[in-house]
This record gives sequence, C-alpha cells and structure tokens, in this order.
Amino acid sequence: MPNPIDSEQVLQMSRGFWTSRLILTAAELDLFDRLPASAEEVADGAGWDTGALTVLLDALTALQLIEKQDEIYSVAPSIAPGLGKDPDASVLPMIGHYNSLWDKWSQLSHIIRNGREQVQFVFNRDETALQAFIGGMHVVGRETACKIISDLKPAWAGRLLDVGGASGTYALEFLKQVPGLSVTLFDLPGVIPMAEARIARAGAADRVRFVPGDFYHDTLPGGHDLVWLSAIIHQNSREQNRELFRKAHAALVPGGRIWIRDHIMDAARVHPSAGAVFAVNMLVATPGGSTYTFDEVVSDLASSGFTTPRMIRDGGQMDAVLEAVRP
Repeated sequence: MPNPIDSEQVLQMSRGFWTSRLILTAAELDLFDRLPASAEEVADGAGWDTGALTVLLDALTALQLIEKQDEIYSVAPSIAPGLGKDPDASVLPMIGHYNSLWDKWSQLSHIIRNGREQVQFVFNRDETALQAFIGGMHVVGRETACKIISDLKPAWAGRLLDVGGASGTYALEFLKQVPGLSVTLFDLPGVIPMAEARIARAGAADRVRFVPGDFYHDTLPGGHDLVWLSAIIHQNSREQNRELFRKAHAALVPGGRIWIRDHIMDAARVHPSAGAVFAVNMLVATPGGSTYTFDEVVSDLASSGFTTPRMIRDGGQMDAVLEAVRP
C-alpha cells in the first residue's frame, strides 16, 4: 500500500504548475535556442526585460535544464538534443502542445460548474504546427512503440491497417519486427507526406501503402487481418468509437483482429492513475473524449460485431493493448 498523502505533499502538488510554467514559457520564447549567452545578450537581442529574464534563467538553472558559468547560460548537455531543433530528437513540439493546453485546463472549474457543452472547442492547428506536433509524437513515442511491438509481435499477421498512423512510428516497428508484414497507413492528407518521408528513409516504402483520409468521414481500406488503433479512442465519444469500430470491422477479413492501444481503465476509473488524470485532459480539450473502462470498450466493440475481447498487454502509461476478433 502507498503511504498516505500528507498536507505538505498536497501543497507540493498544488504548486506543480510553477515548474511546468517555467518550461512552457522558455519553450514559447524559443529561449533554449538563444543559448549560450548572458541574460543581457539574450534580452538585448530579443527586446526583453533583463531582470525578469535573469530570474527565469536562474530558475531553469536550479531545475538543471540550464547551466550557468560566469554569467553565461547554456543548455545542459544531457538534455540539449531534446531541447534543440533536430526533429528526430526534439521534444519541443510536444512542449508546445502542452502549452496550447494551458488555457484549456484553466477552464476546468467552468466546465465542472456548467458542463463542457458550454465550451466552444476550436481546433485551429495549421499544417506547420500539425507536422511539428506529429514529429514530436514520434520522438516521445518511438521507445514505447518498440517495447509494445516487441511484446506482442504478431507473427501471424500478413496485412496490417494502421489507422491514424501519423508519421509511421508504429508502422515502422511492426515492419522491423514482423518479417513479411505489409502495412496500410491511413491518415489525414496533410500527414501522409511525413509518413512517406520517414518510411522511405527507413528503406521500407515497398512494404507500405499510404491512404489519405479522415476516419470520421471516410471508410477504411479493406482486406486486412489486423487493425491497429493507437491512442485514438480517448479523443472520441463512445458513439464515435462505435462508428470507428464498425469501420474497422469492415476493414478486416473474417478471423482478423483489432488491437487498441490506450488507457484502459478499471471499473472504478481510478487505475491506472495516469489514465484518470488524462480523462480530465480530454474533458477540457475535446467535445466528447475520455478514457474508458475495459467493459465500456468491450461493449462498444461487441455492438460493432467483434467477439472474444481480452487484454493482451497491461500498462499504466497509455501502453495497454486490448484485442478483439472479427468472427
């Protein structure tokens, strides 16, 4: 049993936003890319307040994100690739995504009082921002992808449909670990070129078919024996998921399987804890998204024609996988 939470821990959690705001602001101001330099040099070049910037830089130094030597600040070497501009290493696009959620989370009290039906959800990410976000998702997700596919390794699969496959993070892992597998990657037209480029660099383009489309509005390409839904169902309402499951069912051959990677909650909706908190993120950021219990996902799969549901991988960080079968 974990130790009981005390008042000091509650206070620590309550001021947790102090640390996150430091990092979000530094990323928003493109501060890490302006280093190494003194506070005066950065402030003069950007037209900022030197005193305020010095306070921020010193706080980031205390967090060990920045080093300070003779009044010159530089990014700590251990984290420099993650805070740099290399799209294959940088987590800055994901930090930018978290920054975009700041105002949404600030509406939580209003949503609790009035319901999210009273909130206008605006999705205005332009193509450049979308590509940066998806690139960031690849950086933070590739290690998890390697672990999951290594655990599951569907040697029986011949044709996989990766729905919402983004830049090909999971598609590439499937291809690496399952010889003879071919993949259909389905995603928005603005995303497909990213996937084509990444998979071409990996030398796997001859094993992948790229299909542009929107799974909310379009049918899914058929003839597959495995459908992969990765980190998708949490952004949807249950009604949207049932419709997506029906499309996935139609995309499978008889005997084919659907694998769903997401937070799969217990009946009490408090475990995994990361999933319980993520449900709040969906509450403030989407019109109908949430995290769902095993029974809820199974019920929605059954209504779409799937049978034999089971957990094939447990995980507490959106790395659980649920399987069901098209009879």
